[in-house]
Amino acid sequence: MSENRIISIKDLYNIFKFKTTEEISVPEKISEQIIGQDKALDIIRKAAKQRRHVLLIGDPGTGKSMLAQALAEILSEDKEQVKNLEDILVFPNPNDEYQPIIKTFPMGTGKKIVEEMRRRVLEQTKMFRYFYILLLLISAFTPMYFYYAGNYIMAGATFIGFMILMASLSFSFQVVQKQIMKNIPKLLVDNSNRTSVPFVDATGAFEGMLFGDVLHDPFQSGGLETPAHQRVIAGAIHKANKGVLFIDEIGTLRPEVQIELLSVLQEKKYPIFGRSERSAGAMVRTTPAPADFVLVAAGNLETLEKLHPAFRSRIRGYGYEVFMNSEILFTEESANKFAQFVAQEVKKTDNIPHFTKEAVIEVIREAQRRSGRKSYLTLRLRDLGGLVRLAGDIAKAKGKKYVESEDVIEAREKALTIEEQLSKYYIEKKKEYQIIKTEGYEIGRVNGLAVIGSRLYYSGLVLPVEAEVVPGEGSKEIIATGNLGKIAKEAIVNVSAVIKKKFGEDLKKYKVHVQFLQTYEGVEGDSASITVATAIISALKNWPVRQDLAMTGSLSIRGEVLPVGGIIAKIEAAIESKLKEVIVPESNYNDIPEDLFDKIKITPVKTIDEVIEIATGKNI
Repeated sequence: MSENRIISIKDLYNIFKFKTTEEISVPEKISEQIIGQDKALDIIRKAAKQRRHVLLIGDPGTGKSMLAQALAEILSEDKEQVKNLEDILVFPNPNDEYQPIIKTFPMGTGKKIVEEMRRRVLEQTKMFRYFYILLLLISAFTPMYFYYAGNYIMAGATFIGFMILMASLSFSFQVVQKQIMKNIPKLLVDNSNRTSVPFVDATGAFEGMLFGDVLHDPFQSGGLETPAHQRVIAGAIHKANKGVLFIDEIGTLRPEVQIELLSVLQEKKYPIFGRSERSAGAMVRTTPAPADFVLVAAGNLETLEKLHPAFRSRIRGYGYEVFMNSEILFTEESANKFAQFVAQEVKKTDNIPHFTKEAVIEVIREAQRRSGRKSYLTLRLRDLGGLVRLAGDIAKAKGKKYVESEDVIEAREKALTIEEQLSKYYIEKKKEYQIIKTEGYEIGRVNGLAVIGSRLYYSGLVLPVEAEVVPGEGSKEIIATGNLGKIAKEAIVNVSAVIKKKFGEDLKKYKVHVQFLQTYEGVEGDSASITVATAIISALKNWPVRQDLAMTGSLSIRGEVLPVGGIIAKIEAAIESKLKEVIVPESNYNDIPEDLFDKIKITPVKTIDEVIEIATGKNI
């Protein structure tokens, strides 16, 4: 069997040779753990070789952060790059205390420099400490001498005097010590003992965390102030020097921050200064600190609208833009990769049992379902990893040695998205109040199918539609209610052209009302077109429609039934509602997994004529 041939769930029982995921070897390299993003991984390798910046755009949970870590891993394979890492120190400036000096040293030497200078300073203060201890002993024994000699006045006077002296000396010692210690540099970035280049995740970092900051000093005079260079804090851009800086949801950065980051990318260095105008640190600005990193920025499609044109231009001109895959063909190769993914999640979690072959197949079945098409598997693996961990927790709570398929099924029921929970709620309520009817015949009433939620998270829903057509001077267009969106309204208008073509009836002679029953969540898209057309034709011709039937499909003005999205979720909603048959576009027929055919009759159609014949038994 070719590894690139599209397969089915049933094929997996013969393809998988393992009994449990214990037998599956998990690669150590991050780059070999990434699934379904071969094109993106190839670009990451090129970016590592040429030190180019990368912008990753795609759905959440598709592996963007893993790709960024893989880039750092690939860079680290060049041991010369690791050896060339630098420690960053900040020194006091003898000419301008508000402009500390940034210096770099070979990896591992920065800490030694600071420790050596601290040792020298402690040597300088050693005699002063001895003198302080001597005075402390004198101040303790002198009052005692006068006390035992019977001279209580002198005992009290010397005690008070020595206490005042010791307080003064203590304060003086602190001042002197601070003055001496202020010459010790501060280690900003310590790369000692590193075996790989830095990888810094700055997702959600505010400006101070990203670019560095200078802390406020409450004691700004009197000898107790903290030297300016000791208050300098390195930013993520400096910690990532000669490594990788990863920023997810890059569009959340304000435009001015993006421009500041652009300056860093251009100059490869950036000074550190106080970010708050009310802070004493606002007066401090260091010399430029090195910030030569490879940027991996990430986000979703909406992120592109929020990127500053100059910032994006820099990446396009000196790097790569990558659109992440959100699904992958269901082949033998991808199935084996998904089995590896389950084994990886077990290893990462480290406290759940391994999965049996049947449990892995059930996980892949869910990946197929979430893709919305039989021939594909979803690559939103973070969400799928949550299912794996929950199934593991369930099996562990039951005291099982391995996770079985029934545990995965139970986990799926417990891990329903909000949209899926809402769908179940709506279906139960509509059935309870007989909004959804599952038997008999009615004129002008049709069970449509829709999805609730967004492109990323959605669930199927049975959507009853009613139509009334009465003689009289009608309006120029069909009146439709039910919180319809723009595309849904346009689809309804197109229905009149189909009816005129099929029946020679001009709907302008009638008053036509269409109602989507209790659609508080709103309706958008054109997948209800055949439902609306069937309801209007039923009302116009007084043809009863089967109520044990549901349908979905877009309708062209020529009467052709066109494909729609969310076909699996819609069929599942029909099954949940106890309907007996569902009409789908023939173009979607091959998207439907085999197991759904065992639960409901699925009838593919090409034209509205076929829809009407199945729904009403009439030929047009």
